[in-house]
Amino acid sequence: MRELLSSALVWVGASGVVGQAAFVALYVLACVAFLPGSVLTLGAGAIFGLWRGFFLVSLASTLGACAAMLVGRFLLRDWVARRLAAFPAFEAVRGAVAAEGWKVVALTRLSPVLPFSLLNYAYGLTDVGLKEYALASWLGMMPGTLLFVYLGAAAGEVARSGRQGRSPAEWAFFAAGLGATALAAWLVGKKAKAALAARVEVR
Repeated sequence: MRELLSSALVWVGASGVVGQAAFVALYVLACVAFLPGSVLTLGAGAIFGLWRGFFLVSLASTLGACAAMLVGRFLLRDWVARRLAAFPAFEAVRGAVAAEGWKVVALTRLSPVLPFSLLNYAYGLTDVGLKEYALASWLGMMPGTLLFVYLGAAAGEVARSGRQGRSPAEWAFFAAGLGATALAAWLVGKKAKAALAARVEVR
C-alpha cells in the first residue's frame, strides 16, 4: 500500500493544480480507509515544499478527520464501539469531551490517546459538534503536521542537492530549522499530555 501511495504522489507532483486537488482527495480517502497518512504528509513536503505542503496537508487532514468522524457517527457507530472496547481510556476521554468539548479534542490531537484514524472515528461516538471538532482538530494537528511536512521538505532538498549542491550554510539552516520544529512539537505535545491527563483524571 505504501508503494501505491508513493506512486500516486509522483503523479500528483507532475499534475499542477489538478494534482493538488487529487492529493487532498487522496488524503481524505486515506483517513477514512485507515491508510498511512504519514507517507502522504512526508510526500507533500518533498513535492510541494514546506508551506504549500503544510497548507495542503492541514486542509486535507482536517477534512479527512471530519469525514471519518461523520462516518463513525452515522454509518459505522456499532463497529466503532466494538473496536473501542479494546481502549478503555476512551471512556474517560468521552466524559472529558462532554464536559469541555473542543478543548479536549485539541489536546488529543496534540497528544494522541488512540491511533489517528481510529481517533477520528471514535469522536463520532461523542456529542462534540462538527464545527467545534473541525476547528479543534485543525489547530491541534498543526504542530505535528508542520514537523512531518518539514521532514519531507528536508528530504526533498537532500534529493535535489545531489543535482545542484548546497552550501554548508544552507545545510546548517535546514538542520537548525528541523531541530527547532521538532523541539517545539515535543514541548507542545508534553504540555498537552499533562493537560489532558489532568482533565481525564478529574472525570
